[in-house]
Amino acid sequence: MRILLGLSPIARVLLGLALGVFFGVFIGEPAGVLSIGGDIYIRLLQMTVLPYVLVSLIVGLGGLDAEMARRIGLRGGGMILMLWAVVLAILVCLPLAYPHWTSAAFFSTSLIEEPTQFDPLTLYIPANPFYSLGHTIVPAVVAFAIMLGLALISVDDKRGLLKGLGNISDALMKIASFVGKLAPIGIFAIAASAAGTLRVEELSRLQVFLWVYLAAWCMLAFWVLPALVAWATPFSFREVLRESQVAMVTAFATGTVLVVLPMIAESCKKLLEEHEFDSVEGRTTIDVLTPTAYSFPSVGTLLGLGFVLFAAWYVGTPLSVSQYPSFALLGAFTAFGSMAVAIPFMLDFFSLSADLFQLYLLGSVVTARFATAMAAMHGVVVCLLTVTAVMGKLRLQALLRGCGIGIAATAAVLFAMGLLLAWAIPYAYTGEETVVSMKLYGEPVSVRQVEAPVPLSIADRERSRLDVISERGTLRVGYPPERLPYAFRSSAGDVVGLDLDLAHKIAREFGVGLELTRIGWEESILALEDGRLDMVVGGNAVTPKRAAMVAFTRPYLDKSLGFAVLDYRRDEFPSLESMKRKTGLRVLAPGSGYYRDVIENLLPNAEIVSNVTPRSFFRREVEDIDLMGVEAEGGAAWTLIYPDFSIIVPSGIRVKGSSAIALPKGQEDYLRFVDAWIDVSIKSGFIEQLERYWIHGQDDARKQPRWSIMGNVLGWGQVEGKRAPKAN
Repeated sequence: MRILLGLSPIARVLLGLALGVFFGVFIGEPAGVLSIGGDIYIRLLQMTVLPYVLVSLIVGLGGLDAEMARRIGLRGGGMILMLWAVVLAILVCLPLAYPHWTSAAFFSTSLIEEPTQFDPLTLYIPANPFYSLGHTIVPAVVAFAIMLGLALISVDDKRGLLKGLGNISDALMKIASFVGKLAPIGIFAIAASAAGTLRVEELSRLQVFLWVYLAAWCMLAFWVLPALVAWATPFSFREVLRESQVAMVTAFATGTVLVVLPMIAESCKKLLEEHEFDSVEGRTTIDVLTPTAYSFPSVGTLLGLGFVLFAAWYVGTPLSVSQYPSFALLGAFTAFGSMAVAIPFMLDFFSLSADLFQLYLLGSVVTARFATAMAAMHGVVVCLLTVTAVMGKLRLQALLRGCGIGIAATAAVLFAMGLLLAWAIPYAYTGEETVVSMKLYGEPVSVRQVEAPVPLSIADRERSRLDVISERGTLRVGYPPERLPYAFRSSAGDVVGLDLDLAHKIAREFGVGLELTRIGWEESILALEDGRLDMVVGGNAVTPKRAAMVAFTRPYLDKSLGFAVLDYRRDEFPSLESMKRKTGLRVLAPGSGYYRDVIENLLPNAEIVSNVTPRSFFRREVEDIDLMGVEAEGGAAWTLIYPDFSIIVPSGIRVKGSSAIALPKGQEDYLRFVDAWIDVSIKSGFIEQLERYWIHGQDDARKQPRWSIMGNVLGWGQVEGKRAPKAN
C-alpha cells in the first residue's frame, strides 16, 4: 500500500490502466459488468463541470476593470480566437490521416431518426439559464456566464459576490480533486470492461485515433504554436520551448493546468525581462490574462474533439464537408465544458452511437494528459502574443502568414501519416463474410429442399390446412430469391434469414419438419391457392393489392423506405427537396408495386425503373441508375456485401411499411393460429431478438465468447456445450 501511495498521480492512473487491461484479458466478457463502475466514475466527472464553468467565468471576467477588460479582451480574445481557428482547421484535416479502409455496417436506428436540427437560439441564447444547466446545454451556459461576468465589471460593490463565487469555485475544485483521486479505480473499471468485451478489430481501429492524435499534437506543441510566437514577436522559437517545457511537464504529470498557472505567468515575465520589455502594463496583462484565458478552451481541449471525426470514420459514415461548419462551431462552444460532456453531446448531435464514448474514455487515458500539457503551451503562447499586441510590437502579417503555413504543414504531415498507417496496420474487410456465414438464430428443424412441390388434391384444399400440415409431417414454405437478410442461402449452403428463423420456430410449434421452395412472388400466389405451399416468407411487404390475393398475418416487423446509393454520391441527396430538384434522376424500384407507387409520388420528375434486380444494381451491371429504393433495414445488409454502397434516408422521407407472412385465403383457423403465435413471439421478445440479430447485427447471445486467459488458456469457468475455442 505504501508503494502505491508513493507513486505519482500519473503512475497510479497508468497502473490502473495496465491492471484493468490485464484483468479484462484474463477473465474475458464477464469483465463487462465493471462498466457500472466506469459509469459511476464518468458521472462523478460530469457532476462539477457546468457549475465550475459558470462560476469560474463569472469570477474571471467580473474581477477586471472596464479599460483593462476592453484592451485585454480585444487583443487577448483575438489571439484566442485565432488559435481556435488554427486548431479547428487542423481538426478538419484529421480525416486525411484515416486510412481508406473498406467499411460498412448493419442497420442502425440513427439512419431513420429525425436528424438533430441546428438551432442556434436554443444552443446559444439562454432564455432560461436554469433550464440550460439542467439539460446540459453547454453553449448556453457559457453565454450566460460571459454576459454576467461582463456585467459585473461595472458593478461597484461586487467584492463580496466575487469572493463567494471564488469560494464556490474552490469547493468545486476540491470535489474535482477528490474525484481525480478516484481516477485509478475508474480507469481500471473502464479498461477492464473494454478489454474484456472489445473485439480485436475494434482495438486495432482505436490505435488509428491515438496515432493520428499524437501526430497532430506533436505538430502543434513542438512546431506550430512556438513558431507562431517566433514569427510574430521578438521571442525566439527556442525561448518559447525553453520557458514552456517545465509548465508542460508539470501539467502532464499532475493532470491539471490550474497548478501551473503561476509557472506560465512567471515564464512569460522572465521573457519580457530578457528582452527589456518589462513594464507595469506588460506584467498586469500577463497577471490578468493567465487566469482568464484558463477559463476558455485551450488548443489541447479542442484537439480532443477530433474523436468525433474518428468516431464517424470508425462506423463507416464519415462527416461530410457540409457538416464541418457545424462541427467547428459546436466544437468551439461545447469545449467550454469537459470532454466528458462535449463528446457525448456531439456524438448525439451527429447521430453517432453513444457507446463510442466508452472508446473515447479508453483512449483519453493517454490523450487527456497530452491535452493538459498542450493547454500549458497554449497559455504561454496566448500570453506572449497578447502582451506583444498590447505593447504594439506584434507583426500581424507574419502571424497570419504563419497560421496558414502551420495549417498546410500539419495537413501534409497528416496525409503522410495516413499513407503510413494504411501500410503499417494490417486490415482486411470481412463484412461480406460476416453476412454469408450467419446461421439460424434458433434451433432448426429438419429441412428438405423441394424444387417442384405437388399441389394438394381438391379434397385437401377444402380441409383445414392445420390438419393437412399435421398429417403430412412437414410445413411447406416458399421464399423469394435475393431477399437479404430475410431469406438467403448462406456460405454453408443453408437457407437462412430472419423469416427462415420464423418458419423454423412455427414448424417446431407444429411438431413437423420444413419443405423449402425458392419461388417468385407471382407464382407463390398460385402455389398458396393450390396447396403447393402453406406459407410464403421473405420480408413480404403488406400492400392493399397483395392483401386481395393472399391472407396476410398480423405484421411482425416495421420497415422504412430508404435508398441505396454509391458511397461517394450519398451527400448529393440530403433531402427530398434536393432530390426533386435534380434533373434526369433515374431510380430503381424493385419489389412490390406499393413502393414503386410511393417513389413515383415522392419523385414525380424522376424516371422509375423496375426491370432490374437488386444484385444487378449493386454489381453495377446497369448504367445511369442513380439510386435504388430499398427497405432501409434490409438494404443495410446488402451494403456489407457491396461496401461501395450506402443506405440513405433523406430528410423529408418518412415512409413506413410492414412485413407479414403470406398464407392461403379461406383458412381462418390457420390464420388465427399463426397470428396468435406471432403475437406471443412479439410479447416474449423473440421477434426483437431476431431483429437485433439479422437487422442490427447484434449477436450477443450467439457469438463465441471473447478470448480470455481464464477460459482459453486455463480452461476455468467453461460450460459444457459452450466451450471457448482452444488457443493454438
